[in-house]
Amino acid sequence: MIHASILPRVKKRPRPVEAGARGQEEVKFNEVTVYLVERKMGSSRRSFLTSLARSKGFRVEYALSDEVTHVVAEDNQAGALWAWLRGSGLRDVSRLQVLDISWFTDSMREGRPVTVETRHCIPVREPVVSLSVGGHFPAICVCVFARVYMCVFNREIILENNLNTDVLEELAENSEFNESKGPCLAFRRAASVLKSLPSAVHCLGAIQGLPCLGEHTKAVMEEILIFGRSFKVEEVQSDERYQALKLFTSVFGVGPKTAEKWYRRGLRSLKEILAEPNIQLNRMQRAGFLYYRDISKAVSKAEAKALRSIIEETAHWIAPDSILALTGGFRRGKEYGHDVDFLLTMPEMGKEKGLLVRVIDRLRDQGILLYCEHQGSTVDMSKLPSRRFEAMDHFEKCFLILRLEEGQMEGDGGLQKDPGESRGWRAVRVDLVAPPVDHYAFALLGWTGSRQFERDLRRFARKERGMSLDNHALYDKTKKLFLPATSEEDIFAHLGLEYVEPWQRNA
Repeated sequence: MIHASILPRVKKRPRPVEAGARGQEEVKFNEVTVYLVERKMGSSRRSFLTSLARSKGFRVEYALSDEVTHVVAEDNQAGALWAWLRGSGLRDVSRLQVLDISWFTDSMREGRPVTVETRHCIPVREPVVSLSVGGHFPAICVCVFARVYMCVFNREIILENNLNTDVLEELAENSEFNESKGPCLAFRRAASVLKSLPSAVHCLGAIQGLPCLGEHTKAVMEEILIFGRSFKVEEVQSDERYQALKLFTSVFGVGPKTAEKWYRRGLRSLKEILAEPNIQLNRMQRAGFLYYRDISKAVSKAEAKALRSIIEETAHWIAPDSILALTGGFRRGKEYGHDVDFLLTMPEMGKEKGLLVRVIDRLRDQGILLYCEHQGSTVDMSKLPSRRFEAMDHFEKCFLILRLEEGQMEGDGGLQKDPGESRGWRAVRVDLVAPPVDHYAFALLGWTGSRQFERDLRRFARKERGMSLDNHALYDKTKKLFLPATSEEDIFAHLGLEYVEPWQRNA
């Protein structure tokens, strides 16, 4: 929740055009009139859900009135919601069904208003704090230009796919191999939209009016809906070049350009690369091949937690007041990832210098450091923030491969090993980044991801706020100054946005 002192920064913008004007769809359920509360949901997501419900025959009102029978809210505090309803001017608030978004989701899945159960209801409670602003329940999250900013209106990105979004990710990857940045970004945006839907897509009509779904994406979806498969995706998957580049880039230290070069030399397998005498692998690639079996497997949340304990204990042994944060997909609540990312800093400016090197030395002394590439800081504030999202940040960092022992796992988590493998340890990829404490909040936001969320948050800052945002800083181009932040919440406040929890950033 944004503090009252920040509210004036949030500029009121015109309400988006309602998706699907009332009257265009047949109303099948006259006994139910739904009102969707905009707060937390966001105006663009609300507009989409309104269109979705109307396409299924529901009556949905955009204004709260005495005709409404079902009020649906998402992630709202019960006390504040009921306080707002009592002050809304309705004749009899007690007759309303005040429901969680789960009722709406269940109803969309069934294609009819489902029976209201206890788990759907938001109980009456005394208000904890008044959230009314100017007599209206506030939509703090500024949702503008819905077709552009995924990060703002996709308030809670569901981790499970609704329509096989993996196929869109594969098309995006193929476009990346072909250096087609536009289609690559378009497919990734489309995948993010589909992941955010409250229910599975069963017909193309359900996605009418959705942003970021181009003709190519719709064609792929139509194939899947009609035939249960996408011929375009199968064509890509069976392409020899795509198969080779996907295999080669799965090796630590091998990027698309190197993979393309190997493919052009007629190489098609990892064995052929290792057997080719004219290929000189660099140090990182040699480590990538040496530990390929381990680091090509997914890392579990239990393994990530075990590594956090190891590194935290090592850092605190060197500097008891050091600060370590687990970032990346695991901070966003994901169960698996391809590596584990950490931020390491000190609460006092300048004290972080040399800490990373000492941690590396300690890990080496413990016998668990299998590979390390250290890069010193190259931060130059005169060149920041950078407009290039892909640009690697300039903080001191190291890319590691660590040995994780079976006995270092906690609880029921076990090592991700091949069946029948008796070895009691596995190699895991770890990135350690050491920003100064005054850049820590920006680094935490950037390294948490997701990539699509960060890309669109930066675009929002640039296009709508006249600011530049990256992993290092937030710069106000109008005032010509860097805006300080000691937390992620400060950054969102500077942008005039409600804070988005890490688990809501899986766009």
